[in-house]
Amino acid sequence: MDKRKSIIARFGFFIAGLLIMSLGIVFLILADLGATPWDVLHVGLYEQLGLTIGTWSILIGCIVLLSSSILSRKIPKVGAYLNMLLVGFFIDIYMLLPFMKTPDTLMGKIIMFLVGMVVMAYGMGLYIAAGIGAGPRDSLMLAVNERTGWKISHVRRTMEIVVLAIGWQLGGPVYYGTIFFSLSIGTLVGIALPQCQKTVDYLMKKAESAKKTISTNEIDRGAKL
Repeated sequence: MDKRKSIIARFGFFIAGLLIMSLGIVFLILADLGATPWDVLHVGLYEQLGLTIGTWSILIGCIVLLSSSILSRKIPKVGAYLNMLLVGFFIDIYMLLPFMKTPDTLMGKIIMFLVGMVVMAYGMGLYIAAGIGAGPRDSLMLAVNERTGWKISHVRRTMEIVVLAIGWQLGGPVYYGTIFFSLSIGTLVGIALPQCQKTVDYLMKKAESAKKTISTNEIDRGAKL
């Protein structure tokens, strides 16, 4: 597989990961059991300072990207910037679908919330594994992991708890689901990321092997003519 096709394939994994992660975020929102820590922060800032929740999401994303750049001493990849733009777009598209509704029963809400967490974790794992660049928050997670040697699950859990505490103080919406998400998402990402990385690496190597096989067969056929 040449460099151009490799990049295209990785962008495919990247976009697929963002689509899956965004679906998970929408499930969490519609479950109505409490906003995620970052959304608690965005809503809290909106309540206190105005602007819009989306604007605060972008502004916080810029601050987080700057922080991760300082920690890692690296310029963020293009994927970090695409993440900020595409995730919001995908979320809006999902929310417009007529069948995307909050369940009527508590059990339905709980199931949607749990499924949303798993879907979100694997979406994150897939787009990070693509190697195009992690989003602002995940870039910070990886930068802290590299600098401190802490496990991904510990880093993510700490980030979520700190952000939740700040958002709560600002008056953001906190409920039982928010607390459960903060304590659990790190573990889920810690499980999903290695699995997604192995899957992406395997598929990329398989595609490379298939190309080499085709090239060898073409050479053999040419030699027989």
